[in-house]
Amino acid sequence: MKLSISVVIPTYNRVDALVKCIEGIRCQTRLPDEIVIVVRSSDRTTQQFLSSIEAGNLNVALVDQGGMIAALNTGISKSKGSIIALTDDDTVPHPDWLLNMERHYIERPDVGGVGGRDIVFHDGKPVPPQKRQVGMIRPYGRIIGNHHIGMGNVREVDVLKGANMSFRREAIRGLAFDENLKGTGAQVHNELDFSQAVKKKGWKLLYDPSVLVDHYPAVRFDEDQRNGFNETAFFNAAHNETYAMLKHRGLLDRIIYLVWVVTVGSKASPGVVQGLRMLPRQKGTALKKVVLAFKGRWGGWKTWRGSLE
Repeated sequence: MKLSISVVIPTYNRVDALVKCIEGIRCQTRLPDEIVIVVRSSDRTTQQFLSSIEAGNLNVALVDQGGMIAALNTGISKSKGSIIALTDDDTVPHPDWLLNMERHYIERPDVGGVGGRDIVFHDGKPVPPQKRQVGMIRPYGRIIGNHHIGMGNVREVDVLKGANMSFRREAIRGLAFDENLKGTGAQVHNELDFSQAVKKKGWKLLYDPSVLVDHYPAVRFDEDQRNGFNETAFFNAAHNETYAMLKHRGLLDRIIYLVWVVTVGSKASPGVVQGLRMLPRQKGTALKKVVLAFKGRWGGWKTWRGSLE
């Protein structure tokens, strides 16, 4: 069975990281048929760098709008492969990344998406694998990520991770990353929404810990900064999660989810119980996070209701 693979990489003002990412893709044992790099039209430095690369299968797509969603939608629309592999510009794929990924699409025609582990490096040291529960959505709405520390066998999941995910073109035909999600950069939870949309069409999503990229978290040039508390980013995350969950669930599941996020919530977006747990250590910040989470949830609800009109 002959498949063609397009690798799509959104990038913005991170040439040093992008160089390593491209080198990792060029060292694949199963080379991609096409590499599509999506660059903001205002990012002259990256465009200049890419113009110096000699590669027949490398295409550059320009996007005027900021944010991950516009970049992903542009990259997918410009790609031609029957399989679209998506990764970040601050990753370095392992040599057998595409080979291991492609195998699942060949062996299982019911698979619409495949993702794997992104080995996150902190201060030059990789975070070791330690969790078997990966990419799951609990019936009451709790989202379990752990993609970067997943271990064990190949398994079906509910959610893939943007730094290391791929889709069969047939499975995502008619779909797009949702522009109702807030943010100007990473636009967190875009993969939560997209993964659920693929599953609703009846396709399976697989997580394979052997589909590997090394991930060196780079600076983000927007409000969604890493390793810090930003009120806008915190609001956006709560909004996007709530909108994505309400969009893809039935009436009863929506009610259960809303009750859970208000009464308990998660560490990333706390409800009352999580807020009380955080209070002794974080004090005023814990209260601020609960308030922002509630505002974000309410905003997500309103966005979802508006999308139905």
